[in-house]
This record gives sequence, C-alpha cells and structure tokens, in this order.
Amino acid sequence: MASAHDKVEKNIGLMIVLVIIVISIGGLVQIVPLFFQDSLTEPVAGLKPYSALRLEGRDIYVREGCYLCHSQMIRPFRAETERYGHYSVAGEYVYDRPFQWGSKRTGPDLHRVGGRYSDEWHRVHLINPRDVVPESIMPGYPWLEENKLDGDDIQAKMEVLRTLGAPYSDAEIETAPAALEGKTEMDAMIAYLQGLGIHVKLRR
Repeated sequence: MASAHDKVEKNIGLMIVLVIIVISIGGLVQIVPLFFQDSLTEPVAGLKPYSALRLEGRDIYVREGCYLCHSQMIRPFRAETERYGHYSVAGEYVYDRPFQWGSKRTGPDLHRVGGRYSDEWHRVHLINPRDVVPESIMPGYPWLEENKLDGDDIQAKMEVLRTLGAPYSDAEIETAPAALEGKTEMDAMIAYLQGLGIHVKLRR
C-alpha cells in the first residue's frame, strides 16, 4: 500500500500545490512580523522626506543609472563600516520609493557620502571624475550642468509620495515649483548626494 509521501511524489499537481503552501507560510512567518517592529517602520530621528530639489536629484540619479555601479546599503561588517561609516539601518529608508540599495559596487557605496565632500568637489567630480580621482572609471555627466529643471511634475510626484506615507504639507507641495526655479540638474544631483546618510552619521 502506497504511503502518503509516495502519493505526493507521484502526483505532480498536488506536489506543486503543497510546495506553494509551504513557501507561502514560510514567507509570511518571515515578513509579517517586520511590519510590527518600530525600528523597521519608523524613520530615524531627524529624517524628513526629500525636499523638492533632492527629489528631483534622486530621480536624475535613477535616470542616469547611478545605482548600477553604486550601492546605498552599508552592511554591518567591520571592513564596510571602517571604510564607509555606520552601517545602514532600516529607518533611513522609510521615505525611499524606490530604495537605492543597488546590487553591485563598481564604485564605492554612497550611503554616507552626504557632507563628506564640498558641493564644488561633487560638481567637478560629476563633470569629469578624473579631475579629482585620477584612477576613476566613472563616466562624466557634464550635461547635468546645462540642463535646467522645469518642475512641471514635481507637485504630482509629491502628492503621490504623500499618498504613500511621506508627510508633505500642503505648503511644501505648493511652493515646490518655486524651489526649483533657476536650478540645474547638477544642483539637484548634488543636493541629493549631500543628504545621503547624514542623520545616522550625525548621531554617532
């Protein structure tokens, strides 16, 4: 007489259903408790949603594919914290949609780059990286200095992010286009980079 195990092994449809059930239960056990841990869902002290200029900078960062070579997640290993600074914590990513963890480091991790260099250093580095890092293989982005921000859709972006939980006020959304007037994509990118990881760094 065939055992229950033999019946499952010989019935591929039943096996698929059971495997899906087991994986689903395992996934729920791993994921659901995370929604109830304050340290994972609450922003770190002082963290605010991106300003209009930094939000535009984040979108330019994504558009130019910077996340393909730079991660934004420092793992809690000595080799990483000695090089980059305090390891990344979940509360720093509360307003990141999408997060920019990245999956490869051709260049250094950028999660603690905020305040490490001057605005002018970033400007020179983005125009021609080899002017400040001779061995760099990073391409230059000189067009960022020439492209002006239009701000046509900044309010719509902020409205969507508010729907998703970012605490933008009506005044912040209303004044967002004015905050972008006369600014270039370079200004936005530098503003974005200068705000990365500064809240935990300042608390160390």
